[in-house]
Amino acid sequence: VRVFAQGLRQRGHAGRPGFAGAQRMNAQRIRRPSLVREHDLPVILHVRRSADKVLKGLRDIGGRGGSYQWRGIAHAFNGSDQQAHAFIELGLKLGFGGAVTFDRALQLRRLAASLPLDALVIETDSPDIPPHWLYRTAQQREAGEPQGRNEPAELPRIGAVVAGLRGLTPSQLAEATTRNALAALPRLAGLLA
Repeated sequence: VRVFAQGLRQRGHAGRPGFAGAQRMNAQRIRRPSLVREHDLPVILHVRRSADKVLKGLRDIGGRGGSYQWRGIAHAFNGSDQQAHAFIELGLKLGFGGAVTFDRALQLRRLAASLPLDALVIETDSPDIPPHWLYRTAQQREAGEPQGRNEPAELPRIGAVVAGLRGLTPSQLAEATTRNALAALPRLAGLLA
């Protein structure tokens, strides 16, 4: 992570080609959040397959029992109900993207349907984690079909899936999740004006 105009921005995914190594990323996770507290900045934390580690780090730095309310997004959330509520209690919104569009993502879809609406944001994780309509199986890719790339243009359709899970119209969900994103990332409003 590095300090950026909007707050803390993710620099890379530990273990992925072309990104900082896990040891370096873990060292940065320990140091950088103190800047967030000092300057009251929002965070975007990549929590896919690492929710417990991220929660522990937030609690270690921010204190337990709500002594520090974080602001930002738990990006690419795919954890449990308990983890979801832990992030929410710490002040973070949960990012739901392409993964929630898969019928087999039962737990993720249940959470998208049942968590408090004010805790959700819709995201793409562009170009990664494509929604089901862009996803190609290994067999399809071997046959020459390219893997679809997720893009911001997919947000309305991803949002429509979540809206359907919640029994809302897409516009109702869009209004709520836009409000949530602006609460999590206040300076975003200036970019949208």
